[in-house]
Amino acid sequence: MKKNYPQIKKSLYIILISFYCQVLVSQTTQPFNCVTEAYLFQANDVYAQNLASGNALLDGIDLTPSVINGVGYNPKDGYIWGSLKSPSNSIVRIGNNYEMTTYTLPNAPYSYVGDVNQDGIYFLKNGSSSLYKIDLDPASPNYLTNIGSMSLSQAITNHDWAFNSVDNMLYTVEKHSNVLYKIDPDTGNVTTLGEVPILAGLSYTYGAVYFDVDGNFYISANQTGTVYVVYAVQNVASSADMVSNLFAYGPSSSQNDGARCPTAPVPQEDCTNGIDDDGDGLVDCDDPSCSGVAACPERSRTSSGNDGGLESNNRLSQQINQRNLNRVKANYKFDLSTAKRVFKNSNYGKKSSSAVTLWDFVPMDIIQNTNVVESSPGDLADITNAVDVLSVDYITSNNEGVGTILILETEESVYEHTKHICDRFSGSELLSVSNMEINDEIFIKSIVKRPDGGIEYVASFAVAESDDNSSFVVESHWNLDKYSDKGFYNFQIWASTIDDLYKLSSEVINLIGVQKEITSYVSSEAPPVFIRKAAYNNGKIDMEVVSTIGATKISIDGYKRATETSDSESLKFDIDLENSLNQITLSTQNLYDFGFRLSNEYDTTPDDLFLSDGTWGVDYSSESFVSDFKVEQGTMSVSDEEYGVERNIVAGFLTSQDVSLYRSLTPRFEKVDLTDYKTLSFTAKGTGKLKLTFVRESVSSWENQPYIMVDLTENNKDYQLSLDELQSNSSSNGSTDLNDVKTLFFTLVSETGLTENKALEIADIKFTKGAALSVDDITNENIVKVSPNPVVNSTRLSFTTDITSKFNFEVYNVFGKRVHQEEYNSNSGNNTIVFNRNNLASGMYFFKIYSGNSEWKGKLILK
Repeated sequence: MKKNYPQIKKSLYIILISFYCQVLVSQTTQPFNCVTEAYLFQANDVYAQNLASGNALLDGIDLTPSVINGVGYNPKDGYIWGSLKSPSNSIVRIGNNYEMTTYTLPNAPYSYVGDVNQDGIYFLKNGSSSLYKIDLDPASPNYLTNIGSMSLSQAITNHDWAFNSVDNMLYTVEKHSNVLYKIDPDTGNVTTLGEVPILAGLSYTYGAVYFDVDGNFYISANQTGTVYVVYAVQNVASSADMVSNLFAYGPSSSQNDGARCPTAPVPQEDCTNGIDDDGDGLVDCDDPSCSGVAACPERSRTSSGNDGGLESNNRLSQQINQRNLNRVKANYKFDLSTAKRVFKNSNYGKKSSSAVTLWDFVPMDIIQNTNVVESSPGDLADITNAVDVLSVDYITSNNEGVGTILILETEESVYEHTKHICDRFSGSELLSVSNMEINDEIFIKSIVKRPDGGIEYVASFAVAESDDNSSFVVESHWNLDKYSDKGFYNFQIWASTIDDLYKLSSEVINLIGVQKEITSYVSSEAPPVFIRKAAYNNGKIDMEVVSTIGATKISIDGYKRATETSDSESLKFDIDLENSLNQITLSTQNLYDFGFRLSNEYDTTPDDLFLSDGTWGVDYSSESFVSDFKVEQGTMSVSDEEYGVERNIVAGFLTSQDVSLYRSLTPRFEKVDLTDYKTLSFTAKGTGKLKLTFVRESVSSWENQPYIMVDLTENNKDYQLSLDELQSNSSSNGSTDLNDVKTLFFTLVSETGLTENKALEIADIKFTKGAALSVDDITNENIVKVSPNPVVNSTRLSFTTDITSKFNFEVYNVFGKRVHQEEYNSNSGNNTIVFNRNNLASGMYFFKIYSGNSEWKGKLILK
């Protein structure tokens, strides 16, 4: 696996050698003893793998000039033993510092299938049905001798086996057939236990298998790195009583074999308690081992290619925002049920007789029981560096997506988008990132959890013609700047299972090879330190950083823009990591967007991310009338009970018609639930009437979107608007619900039809759940009669008291700010206070009348 991790291997090599040199001076070889890690040997390197998480840390490098295989843990001495490819008839003992001792024995040919039982007997398979045994018990008179051979009762094609300490039987899974076998080491009798259900339909090589203390059998697939489990295998009689599942996702591997102490436990996830029981950083349904368990789905519905492909940078942000706005205004929805069906034709898988098209690379009949529909987001070609775009979705009979391929042709550079970056930009989580192998070549796979809880398995790569145009070169990188400067066919592939991702990706590579020979693969490894999720709010970025290689230091370098109309400025942070999963907060101050790179001390593949807030913009129908548009930072503070819309705008127009600005609530114009908020407040000034429209996802007609009308003034005015006062042209009361608001539209209404200068300034927009003084908190029985209420110009507040005293009368807005105060001399009996609203904005207010222990509270609505 040296080609998989060249940078990790290079950077860790010096560290490991330095450590080993210190060890060798001070001590002799020591055994591993029974530890919880599994050890994955690949050629002459070894990885320590956490089976619960799947993470594999390169732990030993270039142990010998030869290849080590057939490895097994010896319970009698605590060492790992392996078979050497050269010199011939050699086995090797490996200690916990990876110092090795080589032994040459008669008749001990190289074997890639091996393990050691509880009695210290090393069983090595040589061929399809023959095996030989070496005594590795140091207390035995036959120590280090070949003690015989036997033939299996049935020939099997397997690549590793392991002893179960519960029954001391050998178990293995056959390649392609996925059949589980139990082998009696005393007789060689092979018992067929049936196909492993979780492996049904797969065609992988299982080069590393392991056991734990409970007899759970762990199976690692070479091509994808997925770890599967068969529980309590000693109790299995057939497929009917076999309980199997996914267990973890790890890196792909080749020339590999696995060894582990079979009496060591492996942490297990409880899928219902909301706790990370196995320590892999994944909780309940996010953990692969919970797939199909309890309420966890076996697979999620995938997103459509029609929604994908947006670039993850700020270079074309205006065009991208315009595209999103167009879709919002038209309430655009892609309907899978009516999309064009695509069928396999007679030219499928054949070299094109004319120019190659994107359709030549589309897999057909690869995912069983699915239909293929075209879902191309054609508007990407107008706003990105793509010159041609095609996507297809693979859907079930009930129109649920299970896979997608998005293909984009570009000229002179790679497509400026990768799904693993773009999805985190819109609130998704990167649960895992590692390698998979297609045709023995390395590709990067990632697992992404969408904001709605759905999980997708993702791969991205690009294909270019060679310099002489005679063949294809495939490139697979995490970072866009690693790609060559040339035109590409760019592939974004995602699916609802890791296996369907592998099938689709493999078929794409096959179809590429049909058109032109693939003569070169250029790849880089997955980032071992990455950002699981990140979110910006109120001047801070909260993120989770995952380290799979024990990194202790990271640096974050990037450029931020404070507003949509400001220039970029550099930001850098140096951060210490303490764990494999780290909670980090970056104080960035207020920003509009921030693109940055996360690097680590080992100089391995960095992670890249682009974050953005929702965007202010000018509606495209108003652009030609704009004389001024500027976005400014504000000083607004937001509490936990409030939802703030950051940044303020200043705009001018010369127009005879309505003109509009907009503010998306999220960077991708996704919906936000504002149901719990009761009041909208802001400060504004401008010309004429302002119509504030709340664009909802579920309202199909623009005319029926809910809105509020506001009279602007020449001077700044504070507005507090009750969301109960929303209006709508729809007869449906539900049209004013705010559970799916995507965008706010601020429209200056043309009342005369004459060309005139119009201005609008808006600042400090907040939605508030409750108020600082709530009428629900009133516990005394004092009653105040307010009439009229709602208040247009003035109102009378009547109350009764049995004392003569000086009272304070105070009025507060919904933020608890006092906006009116006066003193009142009361008489015993009935009293009346006349309250004039003066210049107070419309909205909800609260009043308090008090003196000593006497107090009255209530609510005012100003229209």
